[in-house]
Amino acid sequence: MSRPGPDTGHTSLAKNVLGVPGIVFLVLAAVAPLTGMVVIAAIGIAVGNGGGMVAAFILATVVLLLFAVGYAQMSKVLTSAGGFYAFVVKGLGKTMGLVAGFVAMLGYNCFVAGAIGTSGFFTAAVFKDVLGLDLDWSVWSAISVVLVFLLSRRGIDVSAKVLGVSLVLEVSILLILDFSVLFQHGFSFDAFAPSVMLQGASGLALLFAANAFIGFEATALFGEEAKNPRRTIPRATYIAIGFIGAFAAFTTWAVVSAIGVMQAQGVAAAHLSAGDLVFSVSQEYLGGALTKVMMLLLVVSLFAALLALHNSATRYLYSLGRARILPSPLGRTRASNGAPQHAALVQLVFGSAVALVFRLAGLDPVADLTASMTGFGTLGILTLQLLAAVAILVHFRRTRDRRVVKTFIAPGLGAVGLGLIVTLAIFNFSTLAGSSNGVVPQLPWLLLVVALAGLLMATWLRRFRPAIYQALETDLEREPAAGGVAATST
Repeated sequence: MSRPGPDTGHTSLAKNVLGVPGIVFLVLAAVAPLTGMVVIAAIGIAVGNGGGMVAAFILATVVLLLFAVGYAQMSKVLTSAGGFYAFVVKGLGKTMGLVAGFVAMLGYNCFVAGAIGTSGFFTAAVFKDVLGLDLDWSVWSAISVVLVFLLSRRGIDVSAKVLGVSLVLEVSILLILDFSVLFQHGFSFDAFAPSVMLQGASGLALLFAANAFIGFEATALFGEEAKNPRRTIPRATYIAIGFIGAFAAFTTWAVVSAIGVMQAQGVAAAHLSAGDLVFSVSQEYLGGALTKVMMLLLVVSLFAALLALHNSATRYLYSLGRARILPSPLGRTRASNGAPQHAALVQLVFGSAVALVFRLAGLDPVADLTASMTGFGTLGILTLQLLAAVAILVHFRRTRDRRVVKTFIAPGLGAVGLGLIVTLAIFNFSTLAGSSNGVVPQLPWLLLVVALAGLLMATWLRRFRPAIYQALETDLEREPAAGGVAATST
């Protein structure tokens, strides 16, 4: 692929703009800790194993940290805005790489479409309840989309700073709740009793626990924009996974202790339709004023997640455009700050169009839009993680790497764990999505369609565009173009 010139424009992302804190903020904002506790943890307690959800978070953390051992070694071999798509090309070859690229592209873009609906719905509900402002959810979704686009055009370092503020606020309110429960009530160690950990649907508990980590894999996407990426990316990954796991387990422990470990599943199930389990605990331990603050911060959390997920989805589109798998304009960036503005615009147009179709059809933004789009997006990203885990194993076995623990045993165990989680996601998709409406239960079949599209694209490129096909493996890692973007650190 040619270097930027007068005809092609800039194709390089900004260089050396993200340190470990900046990448961690981007990743943790995508994970959205407050949203994860209010929505995902509460559902896991209700439909999973009740008070045993604490242990499920710990187990998911162990699985992902094992995967991260091999991931860290792979990050030292390859730095690319293609993220896990690039890892799969490196480990499993160009054809499987295209399959992974298509899964990533559709999974992330569907996730953003669902996030647009979720953000709009909860923003409308919270502003009506707290401030008395009554606007349709689609209006708030549109406002969110415009703000996301304007921020993303300013460059990734600006997004990192905005997301950092959001992250501190939402984590702080939850920590206040956690320690209020600890000091006023205490934490119950019954949550770690074998009978509690193994009760109910422990497999579903593990699935929802893993769902709370969706977004951590985005560390690889920012490698080209990171300072000293071969050190920054592994460190950011370990910190992100460790923080998510510890924070989720600690907060869930506080919630199940507050409502009673033994009756946690029943209490959570009673609050499931309203989605207010965490808010009910907050009302008791923090009072009405701080609970309203928490509700407002939920809106901030959802917007931050939308911005972070948009940045991740944009980089997959950018990477595939730069490789000329998708139209090449998607691979161009702003000369001033390296922002992939064309990919960003296309990404938001897609997500907004999907949300608009659901709105015009009169469908529910949560039961229909969020359930279908976020549900499939979650399955797609989990599948992408599994493909990357297998690719890492294959790459280091092919190169006969002698670090058996770091490149075989630990990542191998992580891959087995991810395989179990993906299997659980496929067979319990309606529960994962939170809906069995319409075509939602059939959406896992879309993975086969996406995989087939990737295979057909590989076959077509190999026959009619062999230069592009061969460049998939040789042009994964890009260096700054002459006159590339200079930027300040974050």
